[in-house]
Amino acid sequence: MNILFIGDVVGRPGRNYLSRNLPRLIEENSIDFTIVNGENSAGGIGITKNTYDELVSLGIDMITLGNHSWVKKEILEFIEESDKLVRPANYPNGAPGMGYRIAEKSGRKIAVINLCGRVYMDCIECPFKTIDAILSDIKEKADIIIVDFHAEATSEKLAMGWYLDGKVHAVLGTHTHVQTSDERILPCGTAYITDVGMTGPKESVLGVEKETVIRKFMTGMPARFEVAGGEAGIGAAKIQLDDSNKVIGINRIME
Repeated sequence: MNILFIGDVVGRPGRNYLSRNLPRLIEENSIDFTIVNGENSAGGIGITKNTYDELVSLGIDMITLGNHSWVKKEILEFIEESDKLVRPANYPNGAPGMGYRIAEKSGRKIAVINLCGRVYMDCIECPFKTIDAILSDIKEKADIIIVDFHAEATSEKLAMGWYLDGKVHAVLGTHTHVQTSDERILPCGTAYITDVGMTGPKESVLGVEKETVIRKFMTGMPARFEVAGGEAGIGAAKIQLDDSNKVIGINRIME
């Protein structure tokens, strides 16, 4: 089985890129299951019902979120009914939506878990303790377990990778929008990459108009960020598993 995990989709440029290129990517890489981080899919921050539906219409199997989950308040109106949407599991009890979901594809049950880091981010529940509780709950329910760890600090992501080595099939970092070149299979068999990158405008700063960001750095003054235009690209990772669900490969995709 081949799983495609696509990094943070930024606004219309990212969505348009997937609309034009996802069928080709799936065919070229013999993809069986596709996961997308969609927390920036609506105007560069948050997700709406329209952007959720658009991503699902492309054949995407699961959509994860992150620290911008609640920016678009309308998410509260559809998250409970959206069976392909996963928000960070370590939000406090009472938060709407699901922190993990299990989908069946090609005869295998695939669990997709979303977690947020805590270093330089909002104060939420411990992701390490949260994942322990989830794994205890799903150990007999899933054949394959994929974790989207949406975090800022590379140290926290690496720590999670080592902590989950041998317990899950992949720990894939999101949030920084910059693809790292440290993809590998850890000693106990878990595929890992610190950040899969972003799907959005290439000539930008993390998807935002570069001139605006440069001006903010130079002046220290507040600025309204807008999604950049121009050519878009993709940051993604392909996870390969054999017939016994053993991870046999992880490859970066950037174009």
